[in-house]
Amino acid sequence: MTPATSGASRREGWPHAGSLARLALAGVIAYVAIDVLLAFLRPDYSLLYNAESDYGRGAWSWVMDLNFLLRCALSLAAVGALSGAARPDARIRGGLTLLAAWAVCSGLLAFFADDLEGQPVRGSGIIHLALAFVAFCCVTVATIMISASLRRDPRWHRTGPVLLAISLAGAAAFVLLAAAAGHKHAPGGLYERIFLGLELAWIAAAAARIATARSLSTQTDLSRQAPLPATPPG
Repeated sequence: MTPATSGASRREGWPHAGSLARLALAGVIAYVAIDVLLAFLRPDYSLLYNAESDYGRGAWSWVMDLNFLLRCALSLAAVGALSGAARPDARIRGGLTLLAAWAVCSGLLAFFADDLEGQPVRGSGIIHLALAFVAFCCVTVATIMISASLRRDPRWHRTGPVLLAISLAGAAAFVLLAAAAGHKHAPGGLYERIFLGLELAWIAAAAARIATARSLSTQTDLSRQAPLPATPPG
């Protein structure tokens, strides 16, 4: 690849993905802020034992619904950013498809409230559990697949291993969450928050890498286009 082709690829790829990456990063920050706000708005819910989805029941339920839709939007922005910044091999394409499925299922959770612990699970609660299970499985596999592929990309030589470590930690948290299901005294709410926090951290780390690469490549392109200072005669 010639330098001119490399510069064109950088301008058409990473810079184009930079705006989506910044949206994804801002979305993660807003999502976490809303979750913290809900913890103060609903102190009757336990951070250890109540699922995050329980905020979708009762007072301030619309705030949790808004956060589900935000999780969908920020995840789709991350999909768009990664599709423009990663080499399109089969593993990346598969991972991005799964990440998009996580996004869509996350958004649909806003329309199907869960049933609180100890209450019969029926109707809306069954759909909510099914959507959450599909979403969690998809994002767990997606982040591992994408991280494993990015680790072999020279442009991701520093961030790739970090993303893989976060994705594997997220998978471990998902196993803990699954093991806690059905056990009354297991801190399932805590495991779920750790799992979601790790997956959102993965999205934030990937988005930050793309946004940073965009600014750096833009500065590089501008410096190359700047005219050289005139050399005085003599």
